[in-house]
Amino acid sequence: MKQFKFFSCLAFIFLILCIFAPNQSFATPETLTSTRANAGFPVAGVGHGGSLKTAYGTYTVPAAVEDGDIFELCRIPAGAIVVGGRFYADDLDATSGTAALDIDIGWAANGSDAADPDGLLNAGTLSGDAVTGVKPEAGTSMPFGGVLLTAGKKEFAKETVIQAEVNTAAATFTPGIIGVIVNYLMD
Repeated sequence: MKQFKFFSCLAFIFLILCIFAPNQSFATPETLTSTRANAGFPVAGVGHGGSLKTAYGTYTVPAAVEDGDIFELCRIPAGAIVVGGRFYADDLDATSGTAALDIDIGWAANGSDAADPDGLLNAGTLSGDAVTGVKPEAGTSMPFGGVLLTAGKKEFAKETVIQAEVNTAAATFTPGIIGVIVNYLMD
């Protein structure tokens, strides 16, 4: 009789667990905190802490560019933590299919950080050609990569110039604009 009561109790407990905890694993739950969620960091949306800021700049390129040309596009303040951004440009190389223009996005030396001409984006050759059905207009629009892909962010101790540097001139230059949008946080 004792065995029957014991197994009846076990069956009842099992039934309760099945009813009230379906699809639950019974491992010990953990709280995993990212660095930015620690109490020492400002709360997003309060003052400067965590508020996404944007810097942007464009440059109208009227004449053919050469390898080594640098376009200073915008400045970001001391303490800026770059978390993303975008490079955009008109189709500056009119040679369809065999374009040569190569422009990278990075930053100038600021007295604290060394210059890195492709720290935010190594864009490769920019064809700028329209792709029918996917991107019907000609031009370039690329998200930042570079150090943001490997480190997730880039913090600048001093005011810094964000720049574009030409690595290869266009095969057939066409005037147009280049620009950047830089998303950053201030702690």
